[in-house]
Amino acid sequence: VAPGLDDAVEGAAVDDQIADHWKGRRAPGLDGDLVAVGEVPHVELTDGATGLVAVRHPDVLELLAAVVRAVEAGIEHVVINLGWHGDQVVARIGSGERFGVDIAYSDEGDDILETGGGIHKALPLLGDDPFLVINSDIFTDMPVPDTRLEDDHLGHLVTVPVPSYLDHGDFNIEDGLIRRTANPRYTYAGFAIYRPELFADCESGRFSVVPLMFAAADAGRLSGSVYGGRWADIGTPERLATLREQLSRTPE
Repeated sequence: VAPGLDDAVEGAAVDDQIADHWKGRRAPGLDGDLVAVGEVPHVELTDGATGLVAVRHPDVLELLAAVVRAVEAGIEHVVINLGWHGDQVVARIGSGERFGVDIAYSDEGDDILETGGGIHKALPLLGDDPFLVINSDIFTDMPVPDTRLEDDHLGHLVTVPVPSYLDHGDFNIEDGLIRRTANPRYTYAGFAIYRPELFADCESGRFSVVPLMFAAADAGRLSGSVYGGRWADIGTPERLATLREQLSRTPE
């Protein structure tokens, strides 16, 4: 199911339990303390916002899980990009006070800007330090990467081995750097750390972050790592259904 406004009330007790568990917990993390959680509804999965799709439980949301990961990493300021049914996200997640974080919203309305455009729009809320971006249409147990950017690096990508539904990967990793070489073994996992400078020459509007990734990689200014734990892209109805079927056969 995809919880809507009614479910925001029903799920409040569960959310408060999660908030009590994580509030005040801090761990070493990013150079900066800001995170942009991308709520980019590029596929209309249900009647609700993409970030409010529940994979296993109607009260455990993938966007909420991303906020919890941010708290665990010591991040204190969260920016959530809003798009399709963004009001449902605001109703469910709120100000962040329950989780011990400050949450701001960057509302794209009906003009969905893609990841690059959405980040660029949110930059005034993100400050001058490196920030973490987490896509909300993934299901994973991945912790927030404890990665420090080199002074001349513009970002860091977390990758995963190419999933079976893709014909090819996007990148290789050589000496800790993202490389676009032959027979790429890895694809972007939806976790990245960027410096604001990566977007310095961009103009407002809709655009993909991928060309910026490629340019930084080609310049040797994009580091990378590989995550080998649980990870799934739930950005299409088919992939979401597949994951739900798999989880139904595994103990919680």
